[in-house]
Amino acid sequence: MKCTNNPRRVMAAALFTAITLSALPVGAQTADPAKPMAFRSAMDKLGRDMQAVTGAISGEDWALVAELVPKIAHHDEPPAEELKAIHGWLGSNGGKFHRLDEQTHKAAVAMGNAAKRGNGKAVISAFEKVQQSCLACHQSFRKSFVEHFYAKR
Repeated sequence: MKCTNNPRRVMAAALFTAITLSALPVGAQTADPAKPMAFRSAMDKLGRDMQAVTGAISGEDWALVAELVPKIAHHDEPPAEELKAIHGWLGSNGGKFHRLDEQTHKAAVAMGNAAKRGNGKAVISAFEKVQQSCLACHQSFRKSFVEHFYAKR
């Protein structure tokens, strides 16, 4: 089934993904440079999975989208000790952070369901919602997260 949606939208999503990933703090380290945060690794993996989905959408490979979606919907989480430190840093913003994560999860599940049906238009619509929730989280938390946890390089 061919995607009837505007190809510019797919290209815009691909461009957004590339820009978003290029903004990641590439050389950043925690206070202990020998032990980078697991959260960073999880975000890096999530970024690679999003890039793979972008490529699969561009190729209208709905089976591959459906295969990749669980990696996004159920992304890795940091170990308990690190999660505790992140929650401490989040403070009263923890609810917003978790709502954005839940929005990402729900949109990714919807994307996977649409991919299983071969509905390209719905896949792209759900992908857009995933990207919007990622962007909202990054705009709300990335800068201060990096400053707090990666200030010492």
